[in-house]
Amino acid sequence: MEVLDWIESSIRAFFCFTGIIGNFWLGLRSLPKSRSQVRTSDVLFINLAVSNLITNCLVDLPEFLSHFVKSWLKSTVYCGLTQFCHELSETSSIFTTMFISMYWHQKLVGSIRRGGAPVQMDSLRLVAMLLGGSWTVALAFSTPNIFIAEHDGNQSIEVCVEHFPTPAEKKTFDALYLTLANVVPIIGINYASIRIAITLLRSQKRINDQSKGNRSGTNVNPPSVSVEQRAERTSQRSLKSSREEGACSSSKTVKTATNPQPVQKTQVRSNPSSNAQVRAAKSVLAVATIFLFCWFTHLVLRIYSSINIKSVLAVKLGNFIGASYLCFVPYVYLHGVRKLNCSCL
Repeated sequence: MEVLDWIESSIRAFFCFTGIIGNFWLGLRSLPKSRSQVRTSDVLFINLAVSNLITNCLVDLPEFLSHFVKSWLKSTVYCGLTQFCHELSETSSIFTTMFISMYWHQKLVGSIRRGGAPVQMDSLRLVAMLLGGSWTVALAFSTPNIFIAEHDGNQSIEVCVEHFPTPAEKKTFDALYLTLANVVPIIGINYASIRIAITLLRSQKRINDQSKGNRSGTNVNPPSVSVEQRAERTSQRSLKSSREEGACSSSKTVKTATNPQPVQKTQVRSNPSSNAQVRAAKSVLAVATIFLFCWFTHLVLRIYSSINIKSVLAVKLGNFIGASYLCFVPYVYLHGVRKLNCSCL
C-alpha cells in the first residue's frame, strides 16, 4: 500500500479499536447488578453502546480489513451489509442521544424545581416504547440499503453507492431520512441542551450570589463554625438558668438547646444526588456539542456526496467524522457518571 493508504488505515484502526473499547466499557459499566437496580440512564447507555458497537464491529472493522483484502470492496453483499449496519447504527445512535439529553434535562429540572421528584422518563415502560420506536425507524431506513447498495464499478473508486430505480425515489428517500432520522432528533437535542445550559447557569448564579452574601456578612468564620458557636453559647446559657430552676428543668433545657445543632448542620451540607445530576448534565452538554459539530459536518458531506457521486473524499471524510463521534462519546458519558475506572463490580 501507498503512504496515504497506510495513514488512512492507521486512523481507521485507531477509531475502530478505541470505539470498541469505549462502547463495550460503557455497556459493561451500565449493566445493573440486579433487576431491582435497573434505571433509565443504564438502559439508555446500554442501548447507545449496542448501537455504536454495530458500526465499530460490523462497519469500521471490515472497512479496515478491506484495505488488505481488495476483493471485498467489489462485492455487492459486502456493500449491502455494511450500508445496512451503518444506517441502522447511525439512526439508533442519534435517537438514543436525543433520549439521553431529554432524560437528564428532566432529572436536572426535577431536582431543582420539584425537589428530586420522579420524572416521566423514569418509567422503564415509556423508555422501552421510545427505544422500540427508534429501532423500528432505523430498520425502515436501513433495510433498503441491502438491495440498492453496490460498488460503483470503477477500479479507482473504493466506495459503495446507492442505486435507486429512479432519481425521484432517491430524492424522496433522502428527504425523509434527513427529516425524520436527523433533523427531528437534532432539534430535540438542541432544545434539551439549551434548557440544561440555562438551568445550570441559573443554579451557578444562585450559588455565586449566596457566596457573595456570606462574604459580605458580619460573621468572619464559615457557616458551619458559626452554627456550632451559637449552639454552644445557647447551651451554656441554658445550663446557667437550669441550675437556678432545678435539676429536672435543667435536663429538659439541655436537650432543647443541643438538638438544633445537627439540624442546622444538615441544612448546610449539599445534596450528593443533586451534584451527581449536575455532573451528568454537564457531560450531556459536552456530548451535545460534539454531536452537533460532528453530525452537522457529516450531514453536509452526505448531502454533497449524494449530489456529486464521484466525490470519494467527501464520503471518506463523512465516515471519519462519524467514526470519531462514536469513538470519543462513550468516554465523555463514563466521565459524567463517574464510571471511568477499571472497577467492573
